[in-house]
Amino acid sequence: MANPAITLGDFLRSRRARLTPEHTGGPVVPGRRRVPGLRREELAHLAGVSVDYYTRLEQGRCGNVSPVVLDAIARALRLDCTERVHLANLSAQRPTAKKSIPPQRVRPETWQLLGMLERGGVPAMILGRRTDLLAVNRLGRELYHGIDLTGRPASERNLARLMFLDGRVRDIYPDWEAVAAEVAATLQFEAGRRPDDPLMHQLVHDLLAGSPEFARMWARHDVTELLVGVKRYRHPAVGTMTLTYQAMSLPAEPDQTLLLYSVEPGSPSDRALRGLAERTCGHNGS
Repeated sequence: MANPAITLGDFLRSRRARLTPEHTGGPVVPGRRRVPGLRREELAHLAGVSVDYYTRLEQGRCGNVSPVVLDAIARALRLDCTERVHLANLSAQRPTAKKSIPPQRVRPETWQLLGMLERGGVPAMILGRRTDLLAVNRLGRELYHGIDLTGRPASERNLARLMFLDGRVRDIYPDWEAVAAEVAATLQFEAGRRPDDPLMHQLVHDLLAGSPEFARMWARHDVTELLVGVKRYRHPAVGTMTLTYQAMSLPAEPDQTLLLYSVEPGSPSDRALRGLAERTCGHNGS
């Protein structure tokens, strides 16, 4: 099964469409524009490459692209750090046989850490490749009240599947559209890193087939990395909480990410989370 829409050309076209000559200060090619954004000729001029070369690059007809050229194109397109990494990942892709990738396992030490975080009133989970949900403590599960995160088959324990294919999640996130877009952009970045992962291909195929919202967001070719951010969660017992999340790579398992949540001390969300910890785990979260 081919991995849909993970190509260098599609990404370049999507970034080119965001810019106009007025934004870049470059020369304007006369004539009526049939599509938004910079023309290939205008982008090639800004990057200092020939129009023919840039055209072949978008069409996937170039071999190895030098780091110097990639840097020039990234600067012309005004890519951020994550987009630059994604550009490099896509340019390095070569047709290969699909690899059999072993399932991920959570170390006992990591389970202990999740338990300690729970006793401290901290919701936490472990995400793996493809936003797979590998482990979650009780307080983390309670953020998704009414949804069984751990009882479903391993192939379905995935944050993207949950976000786009389980309608109940819309009631949990007051800002579902923004959160869903972040998940789609995270998956797009991961797909660029793993072009030979058949499970990634299957996941994207299922999401495109099952969710028009995902298809719309996927077509933007936006990319992001889970680092730090803010999300709002709605819970029937304690109301709406504003939580800050931080993502940290586990040194012993580079493909596993610890995602933990915190609140501003003394805030209404702090009181709500403490109340949730008391209800869920039998302590006051202190």
